[in-house]
Amino acid sequence: MGAMTEDQVVNFDEEAHSANLEEFEREQLRYKFEKRDLLLEALIHPSFRHPRMPQLSYERLEHVGDSVLNFLVTRELYSLYRDCSPGSLTRLRAANVDNEKLARVAAKHGFYRYMLALTPVLHQQIQDFQEAILEYPVHSSGLVDTPKFLADIVESVVGAIYVDSNSLETVWKVIRPLLEPIISPETLKVHPMTELLEWSQKNKLKLKFVTDSLEDKTRVSIFLDETLVGTATCGRRRDVVKNKAATAALHYFKATMV
Repeated sequence: MGAMTEDQVVNFDEEAHSANLEEFEREQLRYKFEKRDLLLEALIHPSFRHPRMPQLSYERLEHVGDSVLNFLVTRELYSLYRDCSPGSLTRLRAANVDNEKLARVAAKHGFYRYMLALTPVLHQQIQDFQEAILEYPVHSSGLVDTPKFLADIVESVVGAIYVDSNSLETVWKVIRPLLEPIISPETLKVHPMTELLEWSQKNKLKLKFVTDSLEDKTRVSIFLDETLVGTATCGRRRDVVKNKAATAALHYFKATMV
């Protein structure tokens, strides 16, 4: 990834970066931009100030790409799964465009290698994410801490292609292969917290959730009456910690209430 120091920004080699973007077009997207600056904009992290366009980042194109991708994935799922209810289609769409799914696209196809950023910690976040998803080939269902910027740049590239081509069909032709594997009704999984809440309601169990902040980490503990049935501790994302604790609680109940 193009994370730089302040000195490197001053001496930014735009010609070399343009060559990198051309490689990205050719090797990953297989789409040639009419307006190359759109692709440049789509890969500028908010921490970076481009010497020629200091006011730009990927955020506006991300906004466009989010809407475009949601529509295209919804249309595809509607066509593929004629028997799915609206609720099932909504869950399928959410799984196919959520942060983890799109971050996997960015990681697998190296989008981050072409991003301009001034935040070195992003390198470690990418590495941690790539290691974490090895345990979950398709999707972790909320158990992996996902760097949102990876999903953001996929959406911003989608937005850039749409603005450049003014064609939904062109966008889909480019992005559809990159989204593989598409999550299907057969591979869709329920998030552990959702599963736990549904299971506790079905069995008329009243659970208590306790959240503690521990320096740069969060701990979530789940109790049934006064018995600890599940706990987890990890950093940044509270929803991930809750899902990990819920997974532990589900294991507990399945082992003790069979």
